[in-house]
Amino acid sequence: MQSSLSSITTSPSVYLLLNATVPLIVSTVVLPPILLQPSEDLIELSPRKASHDTHRFLILHILAFFTGLYLLFLNSVSTDSSIASVILAGAIILLILPLLVPGVIFAREWAQKNIYSSFRIEVPDTPPLQSLIFNDSDELNMSLLTVIERKKLAMLGEEYSAWSLVAQPDFWLYYTAYFCGATVGLVYSNNLGQIAESLNLDSDLTMLLAVYSACSFFGRLLSATPDFLTGKMNFARTGWLALALLPTPVGLFLLGKIGSKEALYTGTSLIGLSSGFIFAAAVSVTSELFGANSIGVNHNILITNIPIGSLLYGQIAALVYDSNGTRYGVRGLVTVHDSMVLCMGKECYAVTFLIWGSIACVGFLCSVILFLRTRSAYAEAARRRQALVDFSLFLD
Repeated sequence: MQSSLSSITTSPSVYLLLNATVPLIVSTVVLPPILLQPSEDLIELSPRKASHDTHRFLILHILAFFTGLYLLFLNSVSTDSSIASVILAGAIILLILPLLVPGVIFAREWAQKNIYSSFRIEVPDTPPLQSLIFNDSDELNMSLLTVIERKKLAMLGEEYSAWSLVAQPDFWLYYTAYFCGATVGLVYSNNLGQIAESLNLDSDLTMLLAVYSACSFFGRLLSATPDFLTGKMNFARTGWLALALLPTPVGLFLLGKIGSKEALYTGTSLIGLSSGFIFAAAVSVTSELFGANSIGVNHNILITNIPIGSLLYGQIAALVYDSNGTRYGVRGLVTVHDSMVLCMGKECYAVTFLIWGSIACVGFLCSVILFLRTRSAYAEAARRRQALVDFSLFLD
């Protein structure tokens, strides 16, 4: 019985089945409350309420961060069934904790309305902020959620159709940065198994995949940093995007020059961290630069670079791999099985890493240019946001 249970829990088919069904089930469960949300409740929050929401999201991010650390470092502690069961129970508890946060918030708000309200004097509500400052179209015409600023070439929040989008230089800078950055990291993860095999590190493949997945997860969490630092450090999100692109060429050049086990783990961590940040931040960047209403179409246009890059970068890796296989065949470092070349040694991917690293440098350069072209619009949006907050505090 125990052996059959172990075979089920380690079965790749069960793993694929869970990956196919669990996200679908969870999405189906949470979709009705979202669709039934009344539109009149989707109003602009006051700065004080927005600050409270920021603290709540910060708590959720901290819980997610510790969950990631827990799963990463305790994943390979022991293969003993009793210890594994304890670790699994702890993981389930950590996954359930975020679900309790909305319940605690709802209970607190209910207590304030129904219990504590009888102990304090009722004060008339302040008139809606929107009715006070949004009467003139040229005075603080922006939203806390979607910033609209019409200045120079880069205008945050301006809506672009598909045809006008492809005519914008900023879009192609953004497209190239994504194409030469996050897509390179994605192709690297797809080839990680063969890379580990060429370095004779097959036994480390599971841990390498865990490291890449965990660092990608942490990168997605870090992508929320600009939102938590709003009002404290006004730095354009495109600047954060440029900083997030930097670890990718560093990791690839490290792999190309050293090619050791330590370099493989370090490079995988850097690339996973960078890719995760860009994947998560790209949605917000697309919304801010090219409009929230058109984000569905515009972001799908942006991510057309993924299949193109996968084909191109994968072909580069295959050509380099096969050329090294043929070159080292005389020395006995290559074995041919059913017309498939098997290459062993760091030379199999060294040139590929250097080419990918050079491509990632092009992406980093494009992201820096995009930041320089949009930073004035972000600075103006931050100034108006602060003016809105100051005005709200003045009314209070």
